[in-house]
Amino acid sequence: MSGHASHAADASRSAPSGATLGRFALAGAVFGGALLAATSLTVSSGQAVVVTRFGAPVRVQTSPGLTWKMPAPLEMAQTVDMQTRTTSGGLQDVGTRDGLRVLVQAFIAWSIPNDPDQIKHFLRATGNDPDEAARQLRSLLGSTLQIVASDFALSDLINTVPSAVKTGEFEKKLLAVIRPQAEAIYGVRIEQVGVERLSLPAETLSATVARMRAERETVAAARTAEGLRKAAAIKADAERDARIIVARAKAEAAITEAKAHAQAAAIYAESYGKAPDLYAALRTLGTINEIAGRNTRLVMRTDAAPFNVLTGLPGAGRTVLDALPSPVVPQDAIRAATEKR
Repeated sequence: MSGHASHAADASRSAPSGATLGRFALAGAVFGGALLAATSLTVSSGQAVVVTRFGAPVRVQTSPGLTWKMPAPLEMAQTVDMQTRTTSGGLQDVGTRDGLRVLVQAFIAWSIPNDPDQIKHFLRATGNDPDEAARQLRSLLGSTLQIVASDFALSDLINTVPSAVKTGEFEKKLLAVIRPQAEAIYGVRIEQVGVERLSLPAETLSATVARMRAERETVAAARTAEGLRKAAAIKADAERDARIIVARAKAEAAITEAKAHAQAAAIYAESYGKAPDLYAALRTLGTINEIAGRNTRLVMRTDAAPFNVLTGLPGAGRTVLDALPSPVVPQDAIRAATEKR
């Protein structure tokens, strides 16, 4: 009986208790969780994870999701932000092709490309420090502005004529120069280079205003000369047309006058042939009408020519009233002509 009791006691001591099993399970869970946390990584969208082994990159994970690594200190992980960043270079005093100075402020939009080799290159060049990368890019932008601005005249960057401004071409050339350097040196991709501000130093402003004034005066002088030339041409054409019109009018008037004289001569000849004495008397009266007006006073003999026609016809002893045939000249008209004289 006593032997059986001692055997049962030994068996109970050798079997683990429930509390001990629970502690083992908890320790296993903690260890498993710690191991999982030490070996698993979660890659978010817009980021990349670089796994390094003793400081040397061995693997780059760029796709979002879960990835694995060996526990530290065998392997470490560095998260790289691949989102687009911008940095501004501030005002840079640069020289243009025509020897003038201009103040240019430009910005850079950059990011780390989704390329494992470029990501590793970025880590080596900047130590995964975006601020250090931005500082180095600003320095690169300043030197690029000096180079590119020397290919443009000041009027290409600052001009009152919008079509003459080549800011877009200036930005494209900046991008073409700085992009391969940034990728080769820092492992980053330059997405855009833009001009934020353009201004002139005081001495450049004075020289620019003087040059613009001279250009405007030259344009004004050229336009004035062109206007005077056109005005002279118009005036010459008008004077030529006027001379042609006057000459034609004079020619037509001369022709008309010649025809009138011919018709008058024919009428005079016809009248003379019908009544020579009457014709002579009427022509004499016409002459008197031309030399004596309403207020004319003449003191002379009545038998003196041409006034003798009013007293009598030469060689006939008749007055002009007697010589006029009544069917030809009305007596009222003759009486009115006599009273006028």
